Amino acid sequence: MTLRIMTIYGTRPEAIKVAPVIKAIEKASDLESIVVVTGQHREMLDQVNTMFGIIPDHDLNIMSAGQSLNGIVAKVISGVDRILELEQPDAVIVQGDTSTVMGAAVAAFNRQVPVIHLEAGLRSGNIDSPFPEEANRKLTSQIAKLHLAPTETSKANLVHESISENDIVVTGNSVIDTLLYATKLEVEFSDERLQSLQKQRAVDGDTGRALLVTAHRRENLGDAMAEIGGAVADLARKYEDLTVIFPIHRNPKVREAALPPLQGLDNVIVTEPMAYAEFTKTLSTVDMVLTDSGGVQEEAPSLGKPVLVMRENTERPEAVVAGTVKLIGTHRQRIVDEVSMLLDSQEAYSAMANAVNPYGDGKAADRTVAAIRWRFGDGERPTNFGATEQHA
Repeated sequence: MTLRIMTIYGTRPEAIKVAPVIKAIEKASDLESIVVVTGQHREMLDQVNTMFGIIPDHDLNIMSAGQSLNGIVAKVISGVDRILELEQPDAVIVQGDTSTVMGAAVAAFNRQVPVIHLEAGLRSGNIDSPFPEEANRKLTSQIAKLHLAPTETSKANLVHESISENDIVVTGNSVIDTLLYATKLEVEFSDERLQSLQKQRAVDGDTGRALLVTAHRRENLGDAMAEIGGAVADLARKYEDLTVIFPIHRNPKVREAALPPLQGLDNVIVTEPMAYAEFTKTLSTVDMVLTDSGGVQEEAPSLGKPVLVMRENTERPEAVVAGTVKLIGTHRQRIVDEVSMLLDSQEAYSAMANAVNPYGDGKAADRTVAAIRWRFGDGERPTNFGATEQHA
């Protein structure tokens, strides 16, 4: 029996994590892949699909300027509902915690199509932070029939919420599968300054230090984003040998708050959002990362990069416990002090750079396919990630 598996996603972070799973499903003779994109992120989503050679079967193209969260969810539910009726899949995969994830899961549940939740069980413990992601993932967990947790911590969160262990498989995080693939690609940077910097760092190790900054979270808009911009400017002035790379989010509220303090600083390279291959190549060559992103907290430790997270909490505590990630909030002076500590103290830097990565070994997609076979078709239950092997 061939199982028809529909994968639904809408943003670049989702695409990055479902891409290796889609490719693994395509290789399986007993599984049929149906790919649906909502277009919640348009250009950035398409970049990842192109990199992996994924051609969606259906594209809802839901985005329009200024629409609300409720508007997005309403379009996702109604659009996915039509495709479910047309395709009649045996199961639906959603990944993570976006409005696409929650809306697609609700649409599948209402048609009694089993939901497979990739990257299940992440929790910050605060329903309002990150917003609306924490609520989206908790709601999806109530609907899903198969929970693919990236770590034992995520599994424990699900069990604590009375989800049966029999419905949970720990796969590791598929972002590591994608990261290991992308860092091997030859990359031409669209920004000439980055192309020059990459060449310099590849040829001459004595070119100073480099800091990668990303900031976009909804809860950091406004005063917190202005604090972040001011802190980056302070660091650029304090360390003349430091090159700051800041791919700036397209949200006008991010740009209005973060960009003004950075004007006129020659050692700050502000770019448009990077294609994923460009971003991973940059990530692999910088010395450290300052971010409010969730995915970067998983990717950077895999490459031995210390990560300072500009948030008060995180749904990814494993790397905090391991020591490669540190929560520092968004206060301007605190950001400056924490980055300065890593720049000034080799001991502090080495302690974070050499910490163990708890997130994956590049085999999450294979475990995901095995889990689907076990739960919905024929096959043995896969061994949980971390149960028998050492972390990467």
